[in-house]
Amino acid sequence: MPAATSCLWQELSWQAGTLEGVGIEFTAIDFETANGFRGSPCSVGLTKVRNGQVVEEASWLMRPPEGFDHFDPRNVQIHGITADMVAGSPRFGEIFPEMAGFIGADVLVAHNAAFDMGVIRSALEVSELSGPAYDYACTVILSRRSYSLVSYSLPFVAEAAGVPLLNHHDAVADARACAGIMVDIAARNSAASIAELLVAMQLPASRLQEYVPGRDGLSKPTVNARNRQELAVTAGGAAPSTAWTYWPQEGANPPANPEADETHPLFGQTIVFTGNLGIERQQAKIRAAALGAQPASTVTRKTSVLVVGDGFVAADLKRGRITTKAQKVLALHGRGQQVEVLSEGEFLQMLGGEWPSTSA
Repeated sequence: MPAATSCLWQELSWQAGTLEGVGIEFTAIDFETANGFRGSPCSVGLTKVRNGQVVEEASWLMRPPEGFDHFDPRNVQIHGITADMVAGSPRFGEIFPEMAGFIGADVLVAHNAAFDMGVIRSALEVSELSGPAYDYACTVILSRRSYSLVSYSLPFVAEAAGVPLLNHHDAVADARACAGIMVDIAARNSAASIAELLVAMQLPASRLQEYVPGRDGLSKPTVNARNRQELAVTAGGAAPSTAWTYWPQEGANPPANPEADETHPLFGQTIVFTGNLGIERQQAKIRAAALGAQPASTVTRKTSVLVVGDGFVAADLKRGRITTKAQKVLALHGRGQQVEVLSEGEFLQMLGGEWPSTSA
């Protein structure tokens, strides 16, 4: 098998000695995708934890499912994986049985788990492949209750947990960092299992349901992706515009959906948008409200999430490249308010749909 597609098994010991003895067990997972559709995985990393220590790892490069395997330059810029790099690799459907065998009956842990669970579901759907149910936990949600940070992106949380992250957006490096974060949070709560930790933090359990083609309906992201695919074929495959979308008006703030999934990372948040995003601001507000967030127009003491456009990434917080609203958020955070800054990419991942054609 070529090196790019081989399974990397390693015997590792966790380096943080203070965490030894924590009995928690799980498998951390991280996907990288070829394009904005979450059913286009091109890389996956898995880190298995036993008794609070990393014991095995696995990673694969893969071709995304057929028909959804184009590589968007925006994604390539993030993770550096190109179509040529996976040209000789098996597709997701060929690799999934081996992935599932590695995971076994473990609880899955991911940073922004709604995205990674969505990758599994959508990739199974477009591959017309069955998949088992998985219980899972999200380190973004857990981190919000464990650390006081201005950003809960993986590098910021890893630093707070004392976990090394040497190659962000390398799938196995990100999975390993996610595992370390979970072990640190469990240790802080003296929890010996994921279930015990969720009870201690008063959070509901989450579950990705089993999928059987022909029996179960397709998820909304997959339906939307197939509709866009059909429209592109009808239009002759014309490439979408990549120009910025500008908003002359702030737009209305729809009410939060009280019946949304309370385990979603946007549920219960008061969210404000700043800068130019690829998605229309009113549409962003509507979709955030549907997930249980309350959109607002200005940063106040109620603000808990700020989404920043204009190509912003979390590292810009340390470089000082931020908008006036973001500066106000930093000031509020410095006075003890629990408020978080998201990039457009992080927000779009939480929405679980395709990248808008105009997003950066």
